[in-house]
Amino acid sequence: MFSKIDNALEGIECVFLDLDGTIYLGGELIPGAIDFLNRLKTKDIRFFFLSNNSSKSVDQYLIKLNEMNIPAKVNDIILSTHDLITWLKKNEISETYLVGTQGMQGMLESANIQTRSENPEYVVLGYDTEINYEKLTIASSHLHRGVKLVASHPDIVCPSPFGGLPDNGAFMALFEATTGVIPTHICGKPNPGMILNKIEELGLKPEKCAMIGDRLYTDIEMAKRANVNGILVLSGEANMQDIEVSSQVPDLVVNSVNDLAR
Repeated sequence: MFSKIDNALEGIECVFLDLDGTIYLGGELIPGAIDFLNRLKTKDIRFFFLSNNSSKSVDQYLIKLNEMNIPAKVNDIILSTHDLITWLKKNEISETYLVGTQGMQGMLESANIQTRSENPEYVVLGYDTEINYEKLTIASSHLHRGVKLVASHPDIVCPSPFGGLPDNGAFMALFEATTGVIPTHICGKPNPGMILNKIEELGLKPEKCAMIGDRLYTDIEMAKRANVNGILVLSGEANMQDIEVSSQVPDLVVNSVNDLAR
C-alpha cells in the first residue's frame, strides 16, 4: 500500500514537517528528531516546519524550536495563521472579533486586521489556550446576530503525552452546539495552498516534495490535495487502526521521523 516513497527519501528535494506529534510531543522532542534533521541537511533536502496550531506566533515557535536545539529561522515556519491572514486579506476583511491567544492576536494586528472590533465582519476562531468565558460570550453574541465564522484550522485534538487535548475542532463543535453556526471557511491544513505557495516559490515539483505528519485528516489529506508524497508518523495522533478505516491513504508509514532519511 505504501510504495511511492522509501524510508531513505531518495529523490526528495524538500520536506514539510508537522511539529506537535511529529518533531516533538508536548514539550519533549521525539527521540531521534535532531539526528533526522541533520540527516536531511547531509542529503541536501530542504525542510520547513508546518503547524496548524495557531496558539503561538512565529516568534514564539522560533523560541521554542531554538530552545530544543532545532535550527530554525523565521522563514522556515509556516502556520495556519499565515493561511488565515492570506484568506482575510484576499476577502478584504479587516474588522474581526478574535477568539485566540495574544500571540495570534499580534500576528493578525501586525497585518492590520482588527481583532476586537465591536462590529466585526467575522468571528475568527483560533486554538485559544488562553480561552475564557468572556470570549465565548462575546463571540456567541456576534454569531447569534448573524456574524460569520472563520477558523484557523480543523484539528479536533492537540496531541500530548496525556492524550488528546481540546483543539480548534472541539471549539468549532462548541459554537455549533450553542449558536448553530459553522465556519464559512476553515484555513490551515489540509488546504494545499499552505505548501503549494512555498513549492512554487522554490521552483520545485510537487512529486519531489513530501509532507510528514501524524494526522490523516490534515497532514495526509493535504499531501493528497497538493500531489506531494504523504508520510504518516505513528508518534502522535494516528495509529494503524485509524489507517485501516480512513479514506486518506499515506504513501509511507513509519513509527517516527527517526526511521527516515537513513
